[in-house]
Amino acid sequence: MNGKFRVHIGGPEDMGQRFIDAWQRAERGEEVDEANVTFRDLETLLAALTPKRLQLLRYIRRNQARSIKAIATGLDRNYKNVHKDVQELTKLGLLCRTPDGVLAPYGEVDARFTL
Repeated sequence: MNGKFRVHIGGPEDMGQRFIDAWQRAERGEEVDEANVTFRDLETLLAALTPKRLQLLRYIRRNQARSIKAIATGLDRNYKNVHKDVQELTKLGLLCRTPDGVLAPYGEVDARFTL
């Protein structure tokens, strides 16, 4: 997959509106193929998408990642920390675990916030 993963800041109302919009597009026959995650505030987003986790996403996107150990070695990071980061990014939907390894299915992460 080379699509875009969208990161939002907002509440349940925002998530609900995106769902309604997608539903209406689908009813009109438009293709709806999107992935979104919403954080309640900027601080929560920045805690989830740390510089180390973004580095990990880039590494996995560019390299075949057969195991957590291989990723940790490639990034010269502690196995335990990489394992935790992979778990968190998998929960968010930014990584996928498969029998062949760890994949970063999105080529772009789009995160915007209003000041």
